[in-house]
Amino acid sequence: MSGSDRQPPKPAARPVRVSLWRYVKLFRADILSAQPAKLYRAWMAEFRAPSFRSFLINQPELIKRVLKEEPDVFPKSDRIAEGLKPLLGDSVFLTNGDTWKRQRRIIDPAFEGGRLKETYPAMRAAAEAAIERLRTRVGTGAVVEVEEVTSHVAADVIFRTLFSIPIENEVAGEVFTRFRDYQRSQPLLNLAAFVPLPKWMPRFFRRGTRPNAKKIRALITDLTESRMAALQAGDAPEDLATKIMTTTDPKTGERFDAQEMVDQVAIFFLAGHETSASALAWTLYLMALYPEWQEQLQQEAGALEAEGFAAISKLRLSRDVFREALRLYPPVPMMVREASCPVTFRDRKVPKGAQIVLSPWHLHRHERLWDNPDGFNPTRWQTENGKQCQREAYIPFSAGPRVCPGAGFAMVEGALILSMILRHFKIACLPGADPVPVAHLTVRSKNGIWLQFEPRQPSASEPRDQG
Repeated sequence: MSGSDRQPPKPAARPVRVSLWRYVKLFRADILSAQPAKLYRAWMAEFRAPSFRSFLINQPELIKRVLKEEPDVFPKSDRIAEGLKPLLGDSVFLTNGDTWKRQRRIIDPAFEGGRLKETYPAMRAAAEAAIERLRTRVGTGAVVEVEEVTSHVAADVIFRTLFSIPIENEVAGEVFTRFRDYQRSQPLLNLAAFVPLPKWMPRFFRRGTRPNAKKIRALITDLTESRMAALQAGDAPEDLATKIMTTTDPKTGERFDAQEMVDQVAIFFLAGHETSASALAWTLYLMALYPEWQEQLQQEAGALEAEGFAAISKLRLSRDVFREALRLYPPVPMMVREASCPVTFRDRKVPKGAQIVLSPWHLHRHERLWDNPDGFNPTRWQTENGKQCQREAYIPFSAGPRVCPGAGFAMVEGALILSMILRHFKIACLPGADPVPVAHLTVRSKNGIWLQFEPRQPSASEPRDQG
């Protein structure tokens, strides 16, 4: 346990009883602070209105049932899809049933274990580029908005591993810029998933959301069509885009067409960029908050003197720290499923069409499951409580058949970039600038995460600048 008495920040819970319209207003501002404190202890909570039922579940047995044992009974809610369709189309994140199963059969081979070793050089090149950008900005010490840094490097990782182009590429740069604007304009979860709005009621988007989504998709279309042309010409690089475009469904023998590929690239960018950026930003903040852990990771990062993929296996503390940051600040704080038929939860009838809300945010801090649930303690993963909770109450990447196919990719990326940054810089909190978690597309800070960066002196084994 850290010697610091400071607790990582979390949003203040709302009062227990509020009117429906007060709840709607709070929800629109931030879904995290709109929830009552009792959800950190409850096994299940029900939200009921004349035409709407919603059940938030925290009990591990119910989580297992919904995600692992009966996933076809609890498909993704189409109410969520309505909010994200302008950007994601019919991507694997939104589809259900046979369409989803076909998409996963084509996508999953690209993220198998052996592929991590192949994508590692591009991932490391993006991390090294981020270090150089920070060096030019920081000098002898400067205040840096960390979410901007992590968004940039996470986007660079995606473009290098997916399309073999750096973020400096003109198209890649514009996608990144527009996606940053989109991220702030669109809440993760459509209001209709939590409040009793009729399905026929039109969904309204904040200004700029639809135009940005349209432009992002147009840019992704250009990248996709260029890659398809390169494949036909026989000179396409061996990256993730090529792997996915050339993989056939083992059942039908079909491949993704151009439109389907655009949908999938959109979700790869969302899942691989947004979530990684969020997780890395909060991890860096925690390292500034707990400097004793920062120093341990800096020492461990010496393993990165070896440039090969094998160095990742030596970043054990970095992985545990990143895993703990994902517990405290899961990038996707809530997921929504829908009951496709009547079921029973905890002796309570759940009607067909009811929304089933799974909340990593509350599950990961549940007072009846975790030891010291609000505390930062990377050593918990070696304890019996930590091991059990990791199996039963830890779902930053979801679980079961719909687990994120890039979960392994994300864990390597997180440990690598975290270690690279701490190897080259000391970071410290800015007094009076504690971040406040809020949910946009992912869990971000209300006013950014501002940290002080100071370059470390290179070790004797590292080359010094001669300029």
